[in-house]
Amino acid sequence: MIEKNKIWDFETGELLLLDKPFGWTSFDLVAKIRNLVTRKYGLKKLKVGHAGTLDPLATGLMIICTGKFTGRILEFQGLDKEYEAVIELGKTTPSFDLETSFDSETDPSFVNREMVERQLLLFTGNIKQVPPVYSAKYVNGDRAYELARKGERPELKAAQVEIHELELLSFEHPLATLRIRCSKGTYIRSLARDLGQSLGCGAYLKSLKRLAIGIYHLDQAISITEFQNMLYNI
Repeated sequence: MIEKNKIWDFETGELLLLDKPFGWTSFDLVAKIRNLVTRKYGLKKLKVGHAGTLDPLATGLMIICTGKFTGRILEFQGLDKEYEAVIELGKTTPSFDLETSFDSETDPSFVNREMVERQLLLFTGNIKQVPPVYSAKYVNGDRAYELARKGERPELKAAQVEIHELELLSFEHPLATLRIRCSKGTYIRSLARDLGQSLGCGAYLKSLKRLAIGIYHLDQAISITEFQNMLYNI
């Protein structure tokens, strides 16, 4: 949490922990921070960047760096991440989340908690994971999601990622709530797809919240509204 009477120095560099709102892109949050700060201090320009993208339909912790601290972004990007994910069994979408419409539905009633826990063991440790076609990965110079939205099906190569912890928090049919601690580059949407395939019923990521990035935790973060109020009430 940021102290109330903090003296800001955005040009020298600030590290901000923000709770990204649902529906906002990571760029939306960066742009909002830049706009608020440059207007408040009459700056013509200011370097602002984030240390790890969150999808628009995800919420939770984002690290925002300003000024000279943007040079530390790669340092933060390399840190492990922790998430809480709700996965719905029996339905699939092309994007593996709710960005696109359902393209298949099956009856997942045969799946029980024991089956889910057993399959989760297969995804713990070092695994190969194919990113979603609706992702920011580059394919021949284009973003994969841009090609996918044009109706193309870019072929993405499997990448090595590591899932350190994978815990089933609850199972209330057809929803499985997971806590995941993983390396950078892990796609939770891909994990949802792969879990559904391994169970034989299909699945997609219904909701996602990022809980931590390295030593930084969501309970230390503030909302964009809280940041704005603190900034303008100095």
